[in-house]
Amino acid sequence: MKLPLVCPLIATALFPILAHAAEKELKPIVAVYDLEGLVSESGQAEASLFGLEMDASRPLTMLDLTRSLDKAAADDAVKAVVLDADGAGLDFSQIQEIRRQLMALREAGKDVWMYTEHLSNGTALLGSAANHFTLMPEAECSFHGIHAESMYFKGLLDKIGVRAEVIHIGDFKSFGETFYRTGPSDEAKQQEEQLIHSIYDQVVAEVAAGRKLEPAKVKAIIDNGALNATKMSAAGIADHLMHRTDFVKKLRETYGKDATFDRNYELPDLEGPEITGIMDLFKLMFNQSDLARSRKDFVAVVALDGDITEESVAPVRSQILKLAKDAKAKALVLRVNSPGGSALASEVLWEATDEWKATGKPFVVSMGGVAASGGYYVSSAADRIFAEAGTITGSIGVVGMKFVVGGALDKLGISTHTIQRGKNAGAMTMTRGFSDEEAKLVRDSMAEVYATFKKRVTDGRGKALKGELEPLAGGRVYSGKQALEIGLIDEIGGLHEAVAHVTREAKLENPEVRLVPEPKSGLEGLFAQPDKMKDDEVIRASVAPSAATRLQAAMLRAGVTETLPEPARSAVSRLASRVAAFQKTQILLIGPDFNLK
Repeated sequence: MKLPLVCPLIATALFPILAHAAEKELKPIVAVYDLEGLVSESGQAEASLFGLEMDASRPLTMLDLTRSLDKAAADDAVKAVVLDADGAGLDFSQIQEIRRQLMALREAGKDVWMYTEHLSNGTALLGSAANHFTLMPEAECSFHGIHAESMYFKGLLDKIGVRAEVIHIGDFKSFGETFYRTGPSDEAKQQEEQLIHSIYDQVVAEVAAGRKLEPAKVKAIIDNGALNATKMSAAGIADHLMHRTDFVKKLRETYGKDATFDRNYELPDLEGPEITGIMDLFKLMFNQSDLARSRKDFVAVVALDGDITEESVAPVRSQILKLAKDAKAKALVLRVNSPGGSALASEVLWEATDEWKATGKPFVVSMGGVAASGGYYVSSAADRIFAEAGTITGSIGVVGMKFVVGGALDKLGISTHTIQRGKNAGAMTMTRGFSDEEAKLVRDSMAEVYATFKKRVTDGRGKALKGELEPLAGGRVYSGKQALEIGLIDEIGGLHEAVAHVTREAKLENPEVRLVPEPKSGLEGLFAQPDKMKDDEVIRASVAPSAATRLQAAMLRAGVTETLPEPARSAVSRLASRVAAFQKTQILLIGPDFNLK
């Protein structure tokens, strides 16, 4: 049987087109990641018209980054990735997750290039996953180990006549010591030593493994503070010494003139609409109704980022309850990056996760840099908990505190007069301390909260816990690595692993993974419409920011603390937030307060 002449003619005509398409598909891609600035968990920028200069760009999120790196590993066209982490505001858990994904890229046969002008713990960790780790020849080298610092405010409070009265449930519940001591208690010092030791060992082990060095040699390099970029390279910490322009030239020579250097590889549009005048603002205002989105099955990622307060949990609670009723939302990942906060607000959010669990749909928690105390409370109900080895978690305990300002009022010449009806009506006054009876009442109330906390953990963790809970609780703080050993978490892993797990559990194939609510710039957030209340949600948890919270935000925006050096600026900011928290509630589930550098 003879084929019609038209078939070979069509094939001849199509061959150049198909060949061109194949050539185009094989064009090498080099994905470039510039991580300067914060990598956000929630993707929500502060809503304000002031200081934004009509900027409609929205933050890069951790979910954006992990999805992009995952796709790069599976894309045959991607031959390499390039990382520039100078100026990146990454916490330790984010660094560990990104590093693990860079190692996966290496295993997939991709080149990993990294350039830095500042060799620190973070850039050394990330660079250890690269096969082309390049330092600027005169790079600043501060790869010196872990430094933890806590600031104690008792002396300052004494000078102004303010006293902090603190009650702990749990011998190792050290939060509050910074207000009534001039240094750490033995228990606080012991757990801080253990935590820092665990994290330091992780830094040493991961750098040593990535650079194929003995851990003892890495420790010697860390302890030798005189090493410059040349000596660091010679010691094996980096591969090359180049200036930035030479580094770029080397990249272009390696991958050829046809290579595409893609700075937005599989990332969403972070720039947002261009705002040049009032008409563009009007367009933005009237475009904020949630546009029709794909209604395919999806995995929802909801972020709890920062202190747990009534204000911070209200939108998270609302989103979880809304998703529980959404038939297309097949699984939930709660990303927790919080040192804790209000005991009441922690319970409010825990109840929302319990409502989700009642649907029978998969629910996991992915812990960020810290998920301690209240942060652990809201995580405890998850089917599975993921954390990085360097995540700070645990701190199962309760602290109660009030600031006594009577002495400060005396110094200012201010006197008070009190009228009271009810034996204990004045227990929380800030003009005097607790009486013995009042202190007992507060402690009894805290003991009930502690019992509920432990019940939430034992109910949620079940047989995963290694032994009785009380010896593991009492305010004790752990790294993720330590928490895995005692059953407080289930797996070392990050957001990427958590999403992959619930996808399997929900039996989904290539689902949409959606950060909820959708990331927004400050301008978009300013014009966003509030969530509409469901008919069956008669009342909902929603509160306005307290006066103290608004004052703190105003101080930060006005630059009142900008003249202070780090870490003093961060410490003052945290102090302001803690004072604001204790003005609203006297019982907190909050972890220890120190900075890792």
